[in-house]
Amino acid sequence: MSSENIASESKTSTLPATPIRPRRLRRTAGLRRMVRENHLTVDDLIYPMFVMEGEGQKVEIASMPGCYRYSLDLLLAEIAECWNLGICAIALFPVISETKKDDTGTESYNPGGLIQQTVKAIKQNIPEIIVITDVALDPFTSHGHDGLVDESGKILNDPTVEVLVKMAVSQAAAGADMVAPSDMMDGRIGAIRKALDAAGYIDTGILAYSAKYASAYYGPFRDALDSAPKFGDKKTYQMDAANAREALKEVALDIAEGADIVMVKPALAYLDIICQVREATNLPVAAYNVSGEYAMIKAAGQLGWIDEQRIILETLTSIKRAGADLILTYFAKQVALMLQ
Repeated sequence: MSSENIASESKTSTLPATPIRPRRLRRTAGLRRMVRENHLTVDDLIYPMFVMEGEGQKVEIASMPGCYRYSLDLLLAEIAECWNLGICAIALFPVISETKKDDTGTESYNPGGLIQQTVKAIKQNIPEIIVITDVALDPFTSHGHDGLVDESGKILNDPTVEVLVKMAVSQAAAGADMVAPSDMMDGRIGAIRKALDAAGYIDTGILAYSAKYASAYYGPFRDALDSAPKFGDKKTYQMDAANAREALKEVALDIAEGADIVMVKPALAYLDIICQVREATNLPVAAYNVSGEYAMIKAAGQLGWIDEQRIILETLTSIKRAGADLILTYFAKQVALMLQ
């Protein structure tokens, strides 16, 4: 029989195909572990924490059950506990008293300010932990916006960047390992990198909030810091929730300007963006599992509607599966305990 006839016979054969049974690899817990594609570990987690003035203060945030504002003395004890659980990085956010807020956020770069003193104390007590500081003006401005505002209510880009540069350098001087510009002003990554290098802080990294969306998921966080804008919204500088290609443009700009890590915020409604950013860069990609995402799971868990622990692990694993190397999450301590 010719080779041509053999080929024809094989195409028309009626022999049954061997059944394909993917379930073979799901049959036992050991098999499932062996072939698992993504593994969530405590090393993936960055713990956002809130610091406030005073002593002996631990105030629960009503819209974020299980999250607290800490005065520095109690914050240090909490960080030491987190370090012992294996959490190696924290992101700091300050609760600033109204008397220290003004229209231009001058308290943000005060060498003796709350964040600067907090960073110094952390580095004296737990020097190995990675301290990431937020670079944005909304906790420090009387109007609650991330930038300076003119008389018409317009958010001013370049004057804001000048203040952000001062803020970042002051945080680096205090000992921050990484500064994290979350303001979404154009050109701020390049300006901050240039200023850090000029001041001698060449080892201070930049975790850029590269694709930060104007999201309704931030509500509880603004409660925590009392930083909601007093007028308007943030849609002229944070990204439109409908846009994906724009996220890649923002990421490319931040990388070109010197970002060490790029981030997508929020996470759950933007898993597609995380995936696209992961494909577009070899830099580490972070995702912020934000306050609204946290609050929804906590609320449903308290009502008994869901298995809270399983939902938490499934949620964070989905973020990692989408392509995130690092996850900022208020669940970090709870997950560290679960993974033990």
